[in-house]
Amino acid sequence: MLAQFADIAKTLGNPQRLALLEQLSQAEMAVERLAELAQLSVANASQHLQTLKRGGFVTARRQGKQMLYRLGAGPLTEVLAALRNYAEFQRRALQQTLALDFQSLKLEAITVAELRRRMAEQSITLVDVRSETEFAQAHIPGSVNIPIAKLQSRMRKLPKTDIVAYCRDPYCISSTKAVELLVSHGYQAQRLVGGVPEWEQAGMVSEKGGA
Repeated sequence: MLAQFADIAKTLGNPQRLALLEQLSQAEMAVERLAELAQLSVANASQHLQTLKRGGFVTARRQGKQMLYRLGAGPLTEVLAALRNYAEFQRRALQQTLALDFQSLKLEAITVAELRRRMAEQSITLVDVRSETEFAQAHIPGSVNIPIAKLQSRMRKLPKTDIVAYCRDPYCISSTKAVELLVSHGYQAQRLVGGVPEWEQAGMVSEKGGA
């Protein structure tokens, strides 16, 4: 059993494979689209997908000239959520014990309830740092989609104050990275604790479609 655990950990112990699995946790996709979202070449993405397929983490089917991939059987979304949860735990532990530069930026987070109040009372810029695919599936009304990988090149178009960034759930660290990047460049920004699921759980309606 421990040997099997080690094999699983070895397969998942690659950030590019995890990026591919994160995208597939949202929807079935063609290899070309996966490569684009994960910022990989098609050849590199295909190689990683074959490794994941051998491990049972993904399955594939052909549709015309396209090869479509989806998550394999089993509680893989829960595994990915657990990994994000633990990564967030480690990040917080490092903040507390090592006094990283990240701490000095004094990043702040707000709840969905606070976001609703501020949206009603003032003009804020809500930035969704997920992929274009995730944004199109559902997003908080009024938000602008700037994937985390494109934020640095596009941040100059944002106002300097009243920015709130959000990702897919409370354990997604992309919104934290976005706020860290914005604050380090002189912007006033906060992270939303949660994403579309928490917004909908609060009784609010999300929107669909691209930017």
